[in-house]
Amino acid sequence: MNEHDSERLAGILVADGLEPAEILEDADVVVFNTCCIRENAGNKLFGNLGYVRSLKRKKPGMQVAVTGCLSQMDPEDIQRRADHVDVVVGTHNLASTPGLLRRAVEQGPQMEILDAPDPESSLDAAPALNAVREVPWAAWMTIQTGCNNSCSFCIVPSVRGEEISRPVSDLVDEATMLAGRGVREITLLGQNVNSYGRDITKRQPLFAELLANIGAVEGIERVRYTSPHPKDLRPETIRAMAEVPEVCNQLHLPLQSGSNRILTAMRRGYTAERYLERLSDARASIDDLAVSTDLIVGFPGESDAEFEETLAVAAEANFDSAYTFIFSPRPGTRAADLSDVFISPEVVADRFERLTTVVERSALEKSMARVGRIEEALVEGRSRRDEMVISGRTRQGKPVHFTTEDREARVPGAFVSVKITRGAPHHLEGEFVELIAPTKTPQRLTLQVR
Repeated sequence: MNEHDSERLAGILVADGLEPAEILEDADVVVFNTCCIRENAGNKLFGNLGYVRSLKRKKPGMQVAVTGCLSQMDPEDIQRRADHVDVVVGTHNLASTPGLLRRAVEQGPQMEILDAPDPESSLDAAPALNAVREVPWAAWMTIQTGCNNSCSFCIVPSVRGEEISRPVSDLVDEATMLAGRGVREITLLGQNVNSYGRDITKRQPLFAELLANIGAVEGIERVRYTSPHPKDLRPETIRAMAEVPEVCNQLHLPLQSGSNRILTAMRRGYTAERYLERLSDARASIDDLAVSTDLIVGFPGESDAEFEETLAVAAEANFDSAYTFIFSPRPGTRAADLSDVFISPEVVADRFERLTTVVERSALEKSMARVGRIEEALVEGRSRRDEMVISGRTRQGKPVHFTTEDREARVPGAFVSVKITRGAPHHLEGEFVELIAPTKTPQRLTLQVR
């Protein structure tokens, strides 16, 4: 979500007359759009701000802005530790950044932090179509901001606010215009996407209906989403994933822990047994489903036995991939107050290594099972490690690497078929079979601002 916010913020800055700089040292304006989910993100920010301070000494006219979640959480800390920052703006009014930068030229450093979204200066008020995207064939689409859950480790509700869903009609209109610009794949974004629309209906979520509506947009050939919450994974969402051809057979379902006591302490709202039951329902209904997850190691008070429960559930779930994180206490969350039962770094490191072994074993098993199959891949470009190799992504979201002499098949945005010859924990390798469809040529659109 932060990456998409950055794309839209870049689009606003371009619309205000700026141009993207090729390298940091050439920039007149530097914007850090921040995350505060883990402590390491803040450490990186201040390290980068230190480097920019040296650039600004050589180039006094350079402006520096810090936006996003870290600004929303503790703007005074940014001003105190980095007095060379010209603008500090939070999550609810990111679209104000260009105006604040102009004001800072005349009036000095500006800080504007709102307690709730401002309809006039939130990113949702700005045309997402003007986002500066890295690729023309894939786009993110924010369907919902904020979160109504109260997970004890998570700072998101404090910095993003309550859930606010965009109208279905607005999202369908945006998807239609994106398709006209050559976009073939859309990823729907929200803190808890499967509760989308509950604030609109005041009762039932509208997420399954939204999946069907976006899938029906002509030109959109793949629909993904992230992230759902296990407690809200409803039968109608599973049914939509199974029945709407455009919705990819990929599900990211954060587990966080396999211990019921820890899940209760995390305030997750489900048990390990309930999680596995819903995962089983999804796999039974959705053909060839790939499942990824999030897991936290070292939650305060986690015993050796409770960690063993997490290992057991992760092994039983047999994930295609997993994002494993070391617990990071965030000021203002319930879990941050449990310092008397924090787990020692040595124990956490050992557990992290053991969990990685379990999830990588199942990831390798899942990849190896695909050897010999023909997979549809959407070409993303040349491999970072070898320019002669082309990288794409399957409908399950798995990276696949192959070579081909077909020029059209090497162009990002093309659909190709690839025979899988090797499986690794984090990618597939294969032989090019044929070009399914070349890259789309964007249509010329006349946009009407309403």
